[in-house]
Amino acid sequence: MMSYLARWLRPFVVISFIVLLVVGPSSMASATTEQELNDISSLWQTSAHALNDVNCASCHQNEETKEFVAVPNHETCQSCHEQAVDTFLLSKHGIRLLEDKSPLTPAMARLPMQHDAMQNQMNCNACHDVHSANTVEASVDACLTCHNDQHSLNYQNSKHAELFASSKDLPRPDSGAVSCSTCHLPRVADEFDEAIVHVNHNNTYNLKPQDRMVGDVCMNCHGVEYSYNSIFDPELVEANFAQPPKLELQSFDLMKAAEKRRTSNAPE
Repeated sequence: MMSYLARWLRPFVVISFIVLLVVGPSSMASATTEQELNDISSLWQTSAHALNDVNCASCHQNEETKEFVAVPNHETCQSCHEQAVDTFLLSKHGIRLLEDKSPLTPAMARLPMQHDAMQNQMNCNACHDVHSANTVEASVDACLTCHNDQHSLNYQNSKHAELFASSKDLPRPDSGAVSCSTCHLPRVADEFDEAIVHVNHNNTYNLKPQDRMVGDVCMNCHGVEYSYNSIFDPELVEANFAQPPKLELQSFDLMKAAEKRRTSNAPE
């Protein structure tokens, strides 16, 4: 039996076939098959969108004109995920969209990227399968689909990856998981309600200066000295923190010496 999603989209698919016949047979490959619609429906039925009554029309129908939208864009996502999209548009991934340019692609990057991903367009769907809304996949696998630098590739050998592995069968990573997004897209409390937690999708925000990541991310789990000795060791960063830090910043020795002098001179 045809799924609800397939029944809902069938009229639009028929119209699409008619348009494609007019445009030319070379465009027929882009048409959506009934099997693909059923697969999409299966993904959607167990997704966070389905659980929150976000259905096909929520994204594929223009709210004002009621016309079918074949390929929703980041503005569609923004209607519900305002904070996520707003911060994404400030990142290296999204800034071109903010400036009304074509989306960023890995081919434009300076870092090594996966050869097969060079023409991927950086938008919401690049990391989030919009039908399954699987945040576990978006936390690591989506990153490694494009990134081919040593820091990214070495994640799989790190202690962080071991912690994340226990979350892979969950609907979303648990609080003890440490993924790529844990560090590069940190969680932030809502300014009006601390019980609400957002994800800062500006992946550029805490890259420079490096000590910004210490305060926003590292010290959620590690001490200040451990964190600074790690983040300022370029070899350890490239190894994706696969071992404890060996760097010993002199600043901490000076602070310890000053504290020792202060307490030894304090009146009893």
